[in-house]
Amino acid sequence: MNLLEMKEISASYGASQALFGVDLNIEDGQVVALMGRNGMGKSTTIKVICRLLKHSQGQVQFAGHDIAGLAPHKAAQLGLGLVPEGRRCFTNLSVYENLYASARAGAWDFAAVHDLFPRLAERRDQLAGSLSGGEQQMLAIGRALMTNPRLLILDEATEGLAPVVRQEIWAAIARLKQTGDLAILVVDKTLRELRQVADKVVILERGVSVWHGDMDTLTPEIRDQYLGV
Repeated sequence: MNLLEMKEISASYGASQALFGVDLNIEDGQVVALMGRNGMGKSTTIKVICRLLKHSQGQVQFAGHDIAGLAPHKAAQLGLGLVPEGRRCFTNLSVYENLYASARAGAWDFAAVHDLFPRLAERRDQLAGSLSGGEQQMLAIGRALMTNPRLLILDEATEGLAPVVRQEIWAAIARLKQTGDLAILVVDKTLRELRQVADKVVILERGVSVWHGDMDTLTPEIRDQYLGV
């Protein structure tokens, strides 16, 4: 059964239309990679899912609910956890306070987040603004997990990080997949790492879903057509 269903979604920023027909389905426990060149509608699609941008046409259902009319915080309460591009930690709060601010009852608590990212336990009382970029990314993921989501959305979670930190993030995503009870939507450009975790790929081209399929069926020809420079 689909946890998230998006059908023929159109959306605009004022007079400028960004999405012209996006279809995206995610099942419980499934990891889906949302791909496409820059400016093709990936972040806009995420904004529609999280109700940060209203769509003008189409249907969006999450966990059996039509979420078209919901405010962002109401959609989040249904089980949407967002790790936004650029991390956006509360820089004037400590690591502990960032996690506490988003905490909801469930399996993901301080101990679980610290087990996934031991460095956050070491930095517990440190201000988020003084963390490295990689540590802030870990905190952003931990903060989203503390909401105990059913769908975790990762928007460019490894962009701009040092290679060793990128590998830590990918290892954490692999661990999250192994739990089997958390669906993940990941936006990223690195096919090698995505092949290790993604069950399915959806590719956007100019605001339209142009290809979807299992990661194993993403051929070099399709990659070059829709993802090449």
